Amino acid sequence: MEAVDILLVVGAGFAAGFINTVAGGGSLISLPILIFLGLPPAVANASNRVAIFSQNIFGVLGFKSKGVSAFPFSLWLGLSALVGAVIGAKIAVDIPEDLFNKLLAIIMIVVVAFIIKKSVQKEGAELLERMGTKHQVVSIALFFFVGIWGGFIQAGVGFLIIMVLTSVNRFSLVKTNSAKVLVVLIYTSAALVVFVLEGTINWWYGGLLAVGNSSGAWVASRWSVEKGDRWVLLILVISVVAMAGKLWFLE
Repeated sequence: MEAVDILLVVGAGFAAGFINTVAGGGSLISLPILIFLGLPPAVANASNRVAIFSQNIFGVLGFKSKGVSAFPFSLWLGLSALVGAVIGAKIAVDIPEDLFNKLLAIIMIVVVAFIIKKSVQKEGAELLERMGTKHQVVSIALFFFVGIWGGFIQAGVGFLIIMVLTSVNRFSLVKTNSAKVLVVLIYTSAALVVFVLEGTINWWYGGLLAVGNSSGAWVASRWSVEKGDRWVLLILVISVVAMAGKLWFLE
């Protein structure tokens, strides 16, 4: 493996880790790079989970270092998603790739439009978090289905997490992302165990990607707390427009 390939993988990992932590969809950057370098798609997907797992450890630590956390609520969300992810991983449904790409692009645009609308409404009247028993139970139940999506497809799950927590519980984007990294860490651990047992991970590529993803997640978690929701929203919009366009026109 040449030095330029190492830099390419680590650089792609950094970008993916940053985007995954602030918004979502970073794997749309890292997976094509791994496949371009010669990994079979299944091995690239498995190796990418190593980076996602490591990325979210550093994301959790980064938010914690800035005093932002939704624990223990995020733990219950993660456990609910874990159950769903196990089920989702076992669902054998053949969705045409082109149809999936367009559906994901639509979901991303809908989510970001919803968040922008919520942000505009919040400027006129401060909205308080909703953490009563009813709203916690609703979110925990919804995260079971988020987990099914994550276990089945994974791509775009961050946008679904953002939509649930900003709408049901009225979390800020920064606090939402702090919960998101723990949730994804929890249910990704189950997927990672499966890939390890199946022997489908390329540890060299996965390790290099993990270095980049972890660095990106650490920087993004601390940066987002310092900059606040406005900057997070800006990055979210840019990421969604770019990735939705790529998905929609992907051949």
